[in-house]
Amino acid sequence: MRFGWIVLVLLSFPVLEAVGIFWMADAIGGWTLLWLLLDIIAGVALIRVERVAWGARLMFSLQSGANPLASLFASGRILLAGGLLVFPGFISDLMAAVLLLIPGTWGRRKPDPLRPANDDVPSPQASPWGEGANATPKTIDGEFRREPDDLLR
Repeated sequence: MRFGWIVLVLLSFPVLEAVGIFWMADAIGGWTLLWLLLDIIAGVALIRVERVAWGARLMFSLQSGANPLASLFASGRILLAGGLLVFPGFISDLMAAVLLLIPGTWGRRKPDPLRPANDDVPSPQASPWGEGANATPKTIDGEFRREPDDLLR
């Protein structure tokens, strides 16, 4: 019976949620039903958006050189928070809010000086124009001329 307390907590969780719903209904009245309906809508929306966004988040972390497991954990955390919001109760809402307030993985992205999307990131290498190691990469303007398609073959 090593894990008996885990089973006890899991079985008592719905009971605690029901008691919390009754306490909140006693405190704020009919607004409790509106709160629970809005929670369900927010949870379903979180799950639907994250179901689509996890692939892009994973691809972006692979392209930027970050750890792909961090983006998978971030997506899993958001999906778990959405599931907790769908589950009726205020304790699960509090746990979902804690999961959603944990900082994400976007701030730890490595800057890539060769990508134009990172023009605001200082370049780690010295530029050939002698601007130093902390110079911001600039866009080089130029002129071009379009060649006819038959000359390109």
